[in-house]
Amino acid sequence: MKDELLAEINEKVSKLSNDMEKAKIAEYVELMENPKRILYLNFMIGLARGLGTAIGLTVLAALTLYILYQFVDLPLIGSYIAKLIEIIENYK
Repeated sequence: MKDELLAEINEKVSKLSNDMEKAKIAEYVELMENPKRILYLNFMIGLARGLGTAIGLTVLAALTLYILYQFVDLPLIGSYIAKLIEIIENYK
């Protein structure tokens, strides 16, 4: 009976150890103990997101302008921009 209980406990501890290793608990605990590394990683992630956003918006704007160029006559857009500039200058 004791041997069966000990084998069952041993099996459960082994399974728990494998599960913790799969979940990378040790790496997470190590990361939490090093706040400088967390700040560095968060900074780098923020830079990557900002760069991705900037590139994505640039591509989206370029595509939008290209599509507008294909469908709308540019002098028409130019006249709207000229009216907008005139309104802005007269507002002062």
